[in-house]
Parts: sequence; C-alpha cells; structure tokens
Amino acid sequence: MEKQTKSNKRLKTAKELQKVVTEYYHQCTAAKVEGKPVGWMPPMNGAIEIFYAMDLQPVFPENWSPVCAAFGLTPQNFEVSEQMGYSRDLCGYLRNIIGYVNGLMNDKESPFGGLPEPDILLSPGGGCVPVMKIFQAIEKRFPDAKVFFADLPQVPVEDIREHHVAYAICEMRRLIGFLTEVTGHRLDEEKLKNTVALSDRACELWDEIMTFRRYKPVPFSAAEMGIMFVMVTLQGTQTAVDFLTKVRDEVRGKADSGMGVIENEKLRLFWDNIPLWYNMGLFNYFEKFGGVVVAETYSAAWSLRMDPNDPIRSLAMKSLTSYPLVSCVSISKRKEMVLKACRDYAIDGVIFHRNKSCVPITLGQMEIKRELEYQLGIPSVIIDADHMDDRNFSVAQFQTRADAFMEMLLNKKMNS
Repeated sequence: MEKQTKSNKRLKTAKELQKVVTEYYHQCTAAKVEGKPVGWMPPMNGAIEIFYAMDLQPVFPENWSPVCAAFGLTPQNFEVSEQMGYSRDLCGYLRNIIGYVNGLMNDKESPFGGLPEPDILLSPGGGCVPVMKIFQAIEKRFPDAKVFFADLPQVPVEDIREHHVAYAICEMRRLIGFLTEVTGHRLDEEKLKNTVALSDRACELWDEIMTFRRYKPVPFSAAEMGIMFVMVTLQGTQTAVDFLTKVRDEVRGKADSGMGVIENEKLRLFWDNIPLWYNMGLFNYFEKFGGVVVAETYSAAWSLRMDPNDPIRSLAMKSLTSYPLVSCVSISKRKEMVLKACRDYAIDGVIFHRNKSCVPITLGQMEIKRELEYQLGIPSVIIDADHMDDRNFSVAQFQTRADAFMEMLLNKKMNS
C-alpha cells in the first residue's frame, strides 16, 4: 500500500463523476473569460444558491484542496505556505490553498485549468477558524476583489432560536443587496425558488442514496465518496439533480439485486472524520478482511432540506446549521450522531481518524470510543493521519493497527 492511492470504484456513476468535475471547473474558467462575475466562498452556505439564481459563478477554494491532494500537488503548495511562515501544525486546507494562490495558481498545467481569479470574496465571520483565516489571506492576495464580510452567530444546531434565524435572514438580504450593487445582476424571486427547489431535490436524492447503505450487503462504500462533489459545488443546479438521480437508480438496482461492494461482506465499518484525500484507496484496504466502510461522519452535513416557497429563510437556516453539523458541533452532539449512525447502519467496528489537520472534528473521539463500547458493544480503533498532508501518515503504522483491529473483529464475529 502506498501513501498516494486512488480508490477502487464499483459504481459506474462514480466513474462518470470525472466528467461532471471537469465541466464544473471549465464552467468556472469560462465564466471569467465571458465576463460573468466569479465569487470565491466557503462551502456549506446559502450563498451558493443565491449565486446560481443571480447568474454568478461560485468557486470553492476549500473544495479545491482535495483536488490538489488527488493530483499530488499538495507538497508544492505546502512548501510555498511554509516558506511564508505558516506552521505545519495548521489546517491542511489552509496551508494548501494559501500555497496555491501564492504559487501554482497561474500555472496553465494545473488540473482543469486551475481556479479563475475572484471578482468577489465572501469572507465568513463563522465556521471553523481556519476557514476565516483562509479568506483573510485571500483578501490580501486579491486586493481588487470586492469583499462581503458575512456574519453569522456560532450556535449549536440544537440551540438555534428564532432570533438567530431572523439575523441570518437579514444577512442573506444584505448579501443580495451587495451582489446587486457590485455586479449589476438582480435577483429574480422565481428563479431563486426554482434554484432552491433543485437544491432541495438534490438533498432528497442524497438522503435516499444514503438509505441504501443500510442494505446487507451494502451496494456502495466510502470509496465512492467523491459523488458528494455535486453536493458541495452544484447545489441548486439541474446538473446535480440529474447526476444524483443516476446514482440513486444504480445504487437502488444493486440493492434490489443483492449486489454488494464485495462478494462476501463480513464486517460493516464506520469512518469518523475527514477522509485522506490523497489516499482514498485506504477505504479499499479493509476489503481483504471482508470489511466495507458503509458510513462516515463527513457525508452528514451535505443534506439539508429546504422549502422552495420560503427560499430566503431556507438558505438562512442552511447557513446556520451546515458548519455546526461538521466542525463546530459539540462533543455530546457528535456522540449522539455517531451512535445513531452505528445503530442505523448495523456497524461492527469504528475507525477513528485522529486528524492532525482538523482538531475540532477530532475532539471527543476518546469519549465517543468509550460510549460505543459501553452502550453498543462496538469496538473501535484510532488511526493517526492527516486529511491533506501525507507527511503525517505512516502506512506501516496504519497497516499494523488496521490488521490487528480487523482480526479482532473477525474473531468477535465468529464467537458471537
């Protein structure tokens, strides 16, 4: 097993994703050439649908980092950011994108032609701290870009109240006014409703796709996680709905015919934390033991149902709740989510990725580990790694821990 490996994909639609990804990035570069305003923003917020409804092009620098990891470009980007003084202890997304915009960005050989320079920046006042710092650095790199300083309260999902929603709605309307002023594009309410309807349909399809992972044998695994690309970049578009419809139909067909990821599924596994974007093949490693990663925490934040008849409120709620479902969630809520997923997907064992690049998502793993054993009798193992920087990942250590864990699970299964 190597540090840099791609996953073995079984879904035909997962293999078709390359075309969707390519078309999205070509759309981004074409927008710049054609004079359509390009805006850089963090993922998981209601501005995405507003941009598409106003005929503006959203670009996601955080999402570009996994692309860089997949193409082996992160070492060059890390070298640039570290020469600028950014510590290796900081978030890999932050170090990669700062290195990219100050290094490889103008390289015409970049994957998909690279990212177009931003005309607009949505600088968040919420989400995880590295995301906010990323955009502060990007503001300095692109001083001519018009900047919208967004502000949202950091509230756990379970504590959101009506006054928080009202404030978020005001921020949405302030954003629309800003975009109208700096681009000359006006928002058509009917187009926004249609965009939100498409986004809601994509979420409905995503939820349906995830339910098929409860089947035994499971029809697709975490190795196919790249399909969530459309949930990050293309929510509110017909492209996302069409692609996810194809995925749903293929997965449903496999589930109905009893076709699993592997011929003899013995162990159902859960992955906690962000994947290793430079080594998605790691998910296939467990298959030699009859193990399949059937669920993970990272896919939970991409589906938030919305009401097309009240689009602004829906997008305000999306902006309030998305980040708290991943990186700003309390330990008690994370524990509740992981235990529920383990019940729902009949999990035999949990793999905790102790992620050097994302401390907020890693916090609480030991407590969750204890509760899994105490409440559900589910064993778990901790893997030390990094979702972006392969210097913090030891293949030998991973294999030693994974092999021992899988053998223990098999023995437990045989004796139960």
